Amino acid sequence: QVQLVESGGGLVQAGGSLRLSCAASGRTFSTYNMGWFRQAPGKEREFVAAISWSGSDTYYADSVKGRFTISRDNAKNTVYLQMNSLKPEDTALYYCAASGRYYGTNYYSYDYWGQGIQVTVSS
Repeated sequence: QVQLVESGGGLVQAGGSLRLSCAASGRTFSTYNMGWFRQAPGKEREFVAAISWSGSDTYYADSVKGRFTISRDNAKNTVYLQMNSLKPEDTALYYCAASGRYYGTNYYSYDYWGQGIQVTVSS
């Protein structure tokens, strides 16, 4: 069982930056692949970024590539999402998720989810 808690969201102007953190409970965090997803009002949950259990592999949605960076610190049981050059269309509720086996973009393949944290980008 893994519990995930996101932090670091908030309101930022377009062009600004935020860093989201996702703290995980449990001693097996380093065995989980991690992902970030987001959901805007009236839209489906969409993939943002993923990182493998070791941190050696990362993958990004085209919409955030070059602006967002996913990373992890297994010693701190934490995964991060550094978001730069934010745009109003990045406004959404952001979720982190963990998967014991799956590494990829399909949200239904992740086993554990955080409660979500709001990111709002003003124009």
